[in-house]
Amino acid sequence: MKEISIIGAGRLGTSLGAALSKKGYRIKSLSCKTARSAEESRTIIGQGKASADNIQTAKSGDILFLCLPDEEILKVGKELDNANINWSGRFIFHCSGLLPSEVLEPFSAKGASTASIHPIQSFAHKKSPPEQFENIYFGLEGEIEALKMSQEIIQRLGGRSLIIKAKDKAVYHAACSIASNFLVVLLDMASSLLTRIDLPEDQAFQVLFPLVKGTLHNVKKFNIRSSLTGPVIRGDRESVEKHLEALRKFPPYDQTYTSLASLALEIARREKKLSAQKIKALEDLLEGK
Repeated sequence: MKEISIIGAGRLGTSLGAALSKKGYRIKSLSCKTARSAEESRTIIGQGKASADNIQTAKSGDILFLCLPDEEILKVGKELDNANINWSGRFIFHCSGLLPSEVLEPFSAKGASTASIHPIQSFAHKKSPPEQFENIYFGLEGEIEALKMSQEIIQRLGGRSLIIKAKDKAVYHAACSIASNFLVVLLDMASSLLTRIDLPEDQAFQVLFPLVKGTLHNVKKFNIRSSLTGPVIRGDRESVEKHLEALRKFPPYDQTYTSLASLALEIARREKKLSAQKIKALEDLLEGK
């Protein structure tokens, strides 16, 4: 079994290390910005030498994961490239969904095989359960040998591989961000609106969560477009008009609603759910005509 080292043992790095450890991989070493944080991660993972020294961490292990923010991947990459480290025959992966594996080219030139491995999952804290890697997709891009190794790792974790072209990574990452980050933004928007009518914030979330859960259940059971409900897909111009009138008191929520309603109308158009007359009536309303 390959030995693994991790630079950037934060929420993702620690969760990944713990999951790999559970699957039988030996975590050789790990590093964070502070020794204290590294030691905390080592305790969670259950093995590995913890430090704040990236270079020492990079010197050990057959596989090196860079679980860092994009700007840190570039910064630490330069630091490691300038260090006296033998890269021959080793694998180096970064976990950015946006950066191409090309940013690791200096290590490829020194004998390493490189790729990007991006788990399509959200990690809220270091103690995310190993099961969070099961049945999820990992976006992969890089050199052939590194891709083979990454697919082996993903299979052991119980995940699925999705090969992405380097030129498509920005679109791929935008899609992931919309599905995850902006879902939170929309929930915050909806929750905030309920607090404006005197619901406590914690109750507002409790009111909305079953609705969100039911919607996601429908999406999984049927499909995305078939799960769209509400006044737009029904062609209910009067309800949409009342929504817009109410939301004008809460900018920029009125603008957000208009943009989302326009996208919902496009779904209705593609799915042939509405007559041309109803589509035109909603278009005029959303365009302020």
